[in-house]
Order: sequence, then C-alpha cells, then structure tokens
Amino acid sequence: MKQKLPPDLICPGHPDHPLLSSLAQDITTRAGGMFELADRFPAMLRNCIDDVILTAKTGRRAYEDLEKTEKTYIGTRVEIELRAMLRLPKGRLDTEILGHDVDIKHTMGSNWMIPTEAVDQPCILVAADEPRARCYLGLIVARQAYLTAGQNKDAKRSVSAEGFGHILWLLCDQPYPANFWRLLPEATVARIFSGDSGNARMASLFKEIQRQPIPRDVVEAVAAQKDFMRRIRSDGGHGTRDLLAKTGIVILEGRKDAQLMRALNLPHCSGSEFISTQLNTTEEMRLASSAGHAVSEDFFDPE
Repeated sequence: MKQKLPPDLICPGHPDHPLLSSLAQDITTRAGGMFELADRFPAMLRNCIDDVILTAKTGRRAYEDLEKTEKTYIGTRVEIELRAMLRLPKGRLDTEILGHDVDIKHTMGSNWMIPTEAVDQPCILVAADEPRARCYLGLIVARQAYLTAGQNKDAKRSVSAEGFGHILWLLCDQPYPANFWRLLPEATVARIFSGDSGNARMASLFKEIQRQPIPRDVVEAVAAQKDFMRRIRSDGGHGTRDLLAKTGIVILEGRKDAQLMRALNLPHCSGSEFISTQLNTTEEMRLASSAGHAVSEDFFDPE
C-alpha cells in the first residue's frame, strides 16, 4: 500500500459523509467497538493469508510463493471471513449494510480494481501490506470522479490518486501479525528446515529462536507431520524436550507455564503459543525443576 496517503476529505459537508459515516458506525458496532475491530481485523487477515500459504503441507513460507489463482483466492477468503466476523449477509454485490449494497475489495498491492457494477456504490476497501505487516480498512463511494480513466480488459478501474482522499479510513497503517518466517534471517530458516526428522527440525526451531513466542501454526509447519504436537513432548529421551534439556533449554507453553514465564522474565505467550529459553543460573534451574521442567546439569558450570 502507498505509504504517503492524501488527507482524508470525508468530513461534515462532504457529499459522501452521511452515508460513509453511518456505514462505518455500523461496522464498528458489529465488530464490538473500535478496539475490538483493531484487534480482530488484523488477525483475520493474517489467517486468510497463512491458510492459503499452508506451510505445513506445501513447504511454502511466503505470499510470493503462491500461484496467481491462489493470490486471487485470498481476496475471496477475506470477503467471506469479513462477512462472518461482522455477521453481515450476502447481498446483490458482496454484502448489504443498512439497506445498501456494498462491494468488498481486497488488495495485497497498492490499489483496488473496481468492477462496473460497483461504480457509484459504497465499497469496503481492504489492503494488506505484507512486507511491512501493515493493514488498511476503509470505505469509499466508488464514484466515476474517484476512479482512473484507464481500465483493464474486464472494464475494471482503480482508485485514482485524488480518489484516495475520498476514502474514510477505519484502520490506516494498522500493524498486523507479520509473517513469522519473514522476520528471520534466511540462514536461520535454512538451519531449522534442514533436519531430516520432525524432532530434529523442532529442536532446531526452539534452539534457534529463544525468548520469543512461537505460534502453534509455526510448530505445525516445522514438524510437517500429522501429530505435530507430539514433537514437542518428551519421548523416552528422543523427543524435542529431551534433546533440548541436555543443553539446558526448556520449552514452555502459554497455556500452563505462565507463572514460570513471569519468573524467568519471558514475554507473554497466548494459550496457543510456545517459548523456549536457555537456563543460565542455578536459580533458574530450580524454578524450572519445581514447575516440572527438569534439565541436565552437565552443560552448566556455576561460578
């Protein structure tokens, strides 16, 4: 998405203000308030993208790895998920809000393609800037004056540079969960996936990335096995926990290890996240052991 957007012109006195402000209020109310919208909408976008990348089954880790048809499908998925999130009905266009037919347009780029049937109709504009992990949610009445003169072979036109000023933004340049793999050096990712077994890859994951919450879907992607949660458990000395315990590293679960995480001064983890850390002192080892996380003392030589 464009990083420099023109000033928002939608204010009292603008011809589209009454309609767009009423639609914005209804959307916000349906989401449970602005705070809830700012929390749920970015997470929904992340899920829509990751569910198509499908790292666990395909081995792909980025939007750029997708086929053209898959990239198009993300837009359809966003439309479906947004309607579900806001409990909106399907309409003559994509949905109906307050008696108005509304089109939903999504882009992973810097603009939207507006079809002829949506001209002069209100549109929900959704954008995901994957490299910057920023997202956008806006409303526009797709008037001819706000669209480019040129069109593609399907007679679709984009929002013009001037037209961007006629968008009422509900969320603008809002952070959303970054693609986990995009945040890591390529060499680190290569080491994680170089293991020839689920346990080896999992041990590498939690050894390479410590003191940072790791989502459940990342664990599934690295394990690349049906019973991926088994890879995290102890397993007669051969499981991931067993391998890491020999080097003084423990794996904690957000669901049951919150107290130990606080004691070890680790970042907060949600119930579906995991985190690993190297134990460096006898006190840390005592705390971990009392919480049921025993590690080998062979690696540790106290001062």
